This record gives sequence, C-alpha cells and structure tokens, in this order.
Amino acid sequence: MSVVATDLEWGVRRRVVLSGVSLSVAPGETLGLIGPNGSGKSSLLRLLAGLKRPASGRVQIHGQDISRVPRRMLARQVAFVQQSAATDTNVSVRDVVRLGRTPHRSALGGWTNADEDIVASALERVNMTGHANQPWQTLSGGERQRVHIARALAQAPRIMFLDEPTNHLDIHHQIEILRMVRALDLTSIIALHDMNLATMFCDRIAVMKDGRLVMLGTPREVVTAQLLRDVFRVEAEVSDDPRPHIRFTGAPGA
Repeated sequence: MSVVATDLEWGVRRRVVLSGVSLSVAPGETLGLIGPNGSGKSSLLRLLAGLKRPASGRVQIHGQDISRVPRRMLARQVAFVQQSAATDTNVSVRDVVRLGRTPHRSALGGWTNADEDIVASALERVNMTGHANQPWQTLSGGERQRVHIARALAQAPRIMFLDEPTNHLDIHHQIEILRMVRALDLTSIIALHDMNLATMFCDRIAVMKDGRLVMLGTPREVVTAQLLRDVFRVEAEVSDDPRPHIRFTGAPGA
C-alpha cells in the first residue's frame, strides 16, 4: 500500500512542530526518517499512521484519506511499533502478540484457530517461537523489540510504522532488527537516529530539520558531507561502496 502526505501542519498549543511536509511512499518501499532530536520525526510518523490528526493537510493510504477511515479498519491496515513499551503485568510473550489480533475481533467474537495460527506465524517470522511461553519481563531489549514487531505482524497490516526501533540496542541487535524489518513484505516507514543504518536498510531517506522536510531521495542522493554539516552540525567523510558510509570527523570549526 502507498502512503501520501500533502502539506501537513501540526503543533502543540502555539508551537509549530511540523510545517508544510509532503511526501509519498510507494508500496513495498522502506523509507527512513532521520533528523536531529526535536526535528519532528516522531510527530510525522504518528500523523502518517493516523495516531494524530494534522491541523491542516491530509494523509492518504492506498488513495483513501485516513481521516475518513474508521479506526478499527485503519488498524487492520496499519501497525505502529513504538521505541519501547514496558508493562508490569505478568504476561507471556504469546499473550503480548495476541493483542495484535484485537482490530480483527468483534466484541462478542471468541478466539479462533485462525487467530492462533496468525499469532504462531508472527512469532515464527521474528524467530521467537521458542520464547512463546516465556514471561515478558524476562526478555532482553532485542527480544522485546522482536515481540513488538510480532504483535504488529499479528494485525496483518500492509504498512508498518516504526519509531526508532533500534533505540538502546547494541549494534548486533540494531542490524538484526532492521534486517528483519527489511525482509518483511510490507511498506515500512522507520524513524532512525543512526544515519549509517538508514543508508544500509532504507530505499529512500527523508531528512527532517526544525519540523520541515529538507531532503528526500535515495541514500546516495541524500547523504552528503554538506547535508551532515547543515542538518546535524557535524563534519564527516562520505564514501560510496556501494551505499554511502559515513565516517564522522568532528564538529564544524573543530
């Protein structure tokens, strides 16, 4: 499914958080959202997923304005994976993933074999089948992110939004999570803070600064020493082999 945003504006009280943001994401594409802290990445991701309503502008998914799509129907098409989610409830991994079936079940509908098959498939796709009965609290950070993705997959979405899914993970688990997301047959939009990871796993990169979209293109088009200087205020060397790789050398003027 495609995602198209047109002239999005959003703010909190009198503070403008996003202004004039327009972009499109093709079916099956992986788009990375990058930018400094406070640039509007997470806010844009939530607008695109329908978790927030823009002050003006619109978001279309598969040609439909999402403001006119019932919430339950939208949740059957779109899944959102947060940076992290904690719970003190004593639940198993399987129970967490089962929550992903909520948009597909009626208030009076019971749990079905089809639901259970979808949950089992989601756990298998993230390589967590062997942990299905394990308590949630005992999982590592990387394992929890896998379970978050499995819960999203249990929704059977066509589009997945991920808000810094590699945050606080070691580099091994960062690469593991993004490689897994990349292999899914879905349209994916991922907010990331690591530029090198974005160049490795994203088809295109959208660069945010001060609530505006300042660049959108392939990693080769976007990642330049000039952009890193202007947006992130760092000096870096960019090699191209075959995707850009960044070696940070310092701050401007250092």
